[in-house]
Amino acid sequence: QVQLVESGGGSVQGGGSLRLSCAASGDAFSGYCIGWFRQRPGAEREKVAITFTGGSSTDYADSVKGRFTISQDNAKNTIYLDMSDVTPEDTAIYYCAAHRSRAWMCQTLDASEISYWGQGTQVTVSS
Repeated sequence: QVQLVESGGGSVQGGGSLRLSCAASGDAFSGYCIGWFRQRPGAEREKVAITFTGGSSTDYADSVKGRFTISQDNAKNTIYLDMSDVTPEDTAIYYCAAHRSRAWMCQTLDASEISYWGQGTQVTVSS
């Protein structure tokens, strides 16, 4: 069993930066795809950034490439999403997600396949 707890959401002005954190407990830091999805109002849940525990196979949505960075601290069983140059289109509930898999499969995972979810954290970007 895996537990994921997000923190760091909030309100930020357009062009600003924000860091989200996800603390994982249980069996979440060995052999998992782990990352971030978001759900914007009226939209499906979509992948933002994902990586494999151990640091290989990182993948980003086209809409965030060059602006968002996913990283992990294995000693703390924590992953981060550093968001920069945010826009109102980044307003969403951000969810930490984990799924036991192989590294090469991480970039093809979609929301319907994810086994474990955090509770979500709201990010609101004002113009």
